[in-house]
Amino acid sequence: METEGWRALQPLLCLAWLAATLPIVAAALPIPAAAGGQLLRRLLSAFSSRGKTVSPSPASSSGSSASKAKFTVPQKYFMHFYVVGVVATTILLLAIWFYAYMKMTPLLPESSSYSTIASHLVGSNSFSFGHVRSRTMGNKYRVWRTVFVLLLMEIQVLRRLYETEHVFHYSPSARMHIVGYLTGLFYYVAAPLSLASSCIPEAAEYLQGQVAEFIVKGRARMPDLVIDSSSLLLPLLKMGWSQWIGAVIFIWGSLHQIRCHAILGSLREHKDSDEYVIPCGDWFNWVSCPHYLAELVIYFGMLVASGGEDIPVWFLFLFVITNLSFAAVETHKWYLQKFEDYPCSRGWECCIVYRKQL
Repeated sequence: METEGWRALQPLLCLAWLAATLPIVAAALPIPAAAGGQLLRRLLSAFSSRGKTVSPSPASSSGSSASKAKFTVPQKYFMHFYVVGVVATTILLLAIWFYAYMKMTPLLPESSSYSTIASHLVGSNSFSFGHVRSRTMGNKYRVWRTVFVLLLMEIQVLRRLYETEHVFHYSPSARMHIVGYLTGLFYYVAAPLSLASSCIPEAAEYLQGQVAEFIVKGRARMPDLVIDSSSLLLPLLKMGWSQWIGAVIFIWGSLHQIRCHAILGSLREHKDSDEYVIPCGDWFNWVSCPHYLAELVIYFGMLVASGGEDIPVWFLFLFVITNLSFAAVETHKWYLQKFEDYPCSRGWECCIVYRKQL
């Protein structure tokens, strides 16, 4: 993709997130059945169903069951999401980190005397010089901040990849809808792109220039690349308060999600069993889907760490809120139908939504 194409990335990402979010919002609105509200909710519920919520009921006919299975894939394909996420995030992280190291160091001015001498040289234009210098420093900070946020995303997708393989034991009959599968693949490409969208055009332009120079000059005439570990890592330690607050929120959400996933993974002692029990412990004592709540906390931490300056990150977070909220409501409904003694106090707002839909 040419550099000009990269510059159109942010509006395209915003449109993509909006297109993915609007159907979920519409399904949550009290649209009358005559206007297609009930049909929309059923379609979205079918597309987003997975695992236990996609299993056909005992009353379903064999033809209906076969029809459902025709448009589903095994739930263990969840691993594909995180493989794609790791690949996409790692490529972006390495590319922008390399660009930041080569063009955006040092992050802070090396000496205060430089600006003093320069101001004397430029005389009446000293204010203009200071403004340009401040803008340059702001650009450096923005690029290194993107590296910081992509590191958080890398931690997230690597952990989820590990959990999918070693923590969760998917039932052989557990499946998910093909639309939900494709949405997941889209998400784990678009999410890191959104987090890095403000830096991608300039980083792509720099890397294209380096590749072109390598082709013209050849390896023998290219300068040796020497990596200074201090210049590679120190700028990340000089981030602002919003980055560190965002990192703390991210870690807090991650720790709770790890615990909740461990609880879910331990529910099925026998990997081939289809039996489900009510999960308890950690945030499960208050809500039906604490792993979704923890995911919201995690992405809120990324939003805070990003500084909130990039519009695609806000659209990403909006999609996370709407998508996980809808999934939580569907899961809570399944728990209420499956277990007569299920504590309705978990996710009381979901109970209200559920009763209204009935």
